[in-house]
Amino acid sequence: MECAANPSKLSSNVSHVVSIFAKVCSFRSIGVNPNLSDNGTTLSGEDSSDATEETLCDAEKVQPHPPVDFPKLFDTVSALKMAYLQFQEAHIPYDPEKIKAADELIVNKLEALCKIKRAYKAKQFKKANPCSTSALLIEEIQVLERLLANLHSQMKSKDSQILLLRLELQNLSLQNPSLFEKFRQNEEKVWDLSFTSFHNTFREVSKAIHDFAKPLISLMRASGWDLDLAANKIEGSVVYSKRSHKKYAFEAYVTRRMFGGISLESDYVVDDIIKSQDPIEALTKYPDSNFAKFCRLKYLLVVHPKMEASFFRNLDQRNFVLGGKHPRTPFYQAFVKMARWVWVLRGIAAIMKPKAEIFGIKRGSKFSDVYMECVEEEMEYEARGDDEGQARFKVEFMVIPGFRIGEKMVRSQVYLSKN
Repeated sequence: MECAANPSKLSSNVSHVVSIFAKVCSFRSIGVNPNLSDNGTTLSGEDSSDATEETLCDAEKVQPHPPVDFPKLFDTVSALKMAYLQFQEAHIPYDPEKIKAADELIVNKLEALCKIKRAYKAKQFKKANPCSTSALLIEEIQVLERLLANLHSQMKSKDSQILLLRLELQNLSLQNPSLFEKFRQNEEKVWDLSFTSFHNTFREVSKAIHDFAKPLISLMRASGWDLDLAANKIEGSVVYSKRSHKKYAFEAYVTRRMFGGISLESDYVVDDIIKSQDPIEALTKYPDSNFAKFCRLKYLLVVHPKMEASFFRNLDQRNFVLGGKHPRTPFYQAFVKMARWVWVLRGIAAIMKPKAEIFGIKRGSKFSDVYMECVEEEMEYEARGDDEGQARFKVEFMVIPGFRIGEKMVRSQVYLSKN
């Protein structure tokens, strides 16, 4: 009990307790049985045992003795009042020790009242009317029996549902083999479609790199570049069957820059880029997209500042790209068309199942038509054949890397020379 308890509130609580016990302890006045004579004998001829049974079943049962020890109850209530007065007096003047002692005394007296109440309830339970108690028990049993019947009905319904589900499961199990076979066939069709899409995109990448290398070489020639020296810087000591084949060295240079640091783990969004007829429009519409960042990064890698300065006599286009913009010059448009196909190829490779793996071919490797194809059709035709014929050719340099997807292969493009 809090020491700062409200006296008026506590007083009302005590009065409430007393009034409750007064109601609880109320009992009926002792009546007089009209069947008894003045000397206490039964006037009627009924058996005493019947009278006893009737008395037990009568709601107006006579209680010869009060069920509560009233003197003890009154003493306890009086002691509780005295404790409360001590509790009030302890506040003026304020004495914490007296307040604590009075508080404990009040709690003890309240516990004593609770004991009296429990004793009263116990006596009432023992003296309860047997007939009314039996009726209550019978009613409770009937309620439980109805509940049990309801549960039995629900159980039968659930059993029926279980039986139907088992039959449905059996039917599905019988259908599973045929469904699995259809799924496998459809999966193979989807896989073939995905591989065909990837292979076709690979061809587009090869063509786009070739198309971009043309204006690059033209600008180098027009700017006074020594193409033989430049090709030798890219791929040294290469034996070319024709002087025009040096263009493949420049294509290999562009490929290395475009595929450098390639990651097939990322998820690329290519739908909007494929749908757009003009990739510059896609860059304008999505200036902060990953594709825009890819174009900006790769352009700065492919086109060296000295190269651009010799082409255009300034670095305006480079600064424009560095600023996050995309010029509509013919040279940059040719670059973006190529970059779009490389981006699409990377996007498809990222979602291929099984996983796509990129591989390269080292210089000096023996030609194998399983992993390689020659960029020159005449040499490709000559090199393809039996193992002995293939052994006469070696790889001078790789133009475009290859891809392995499951058991299928997208062959790397290489430039060959005879041993």
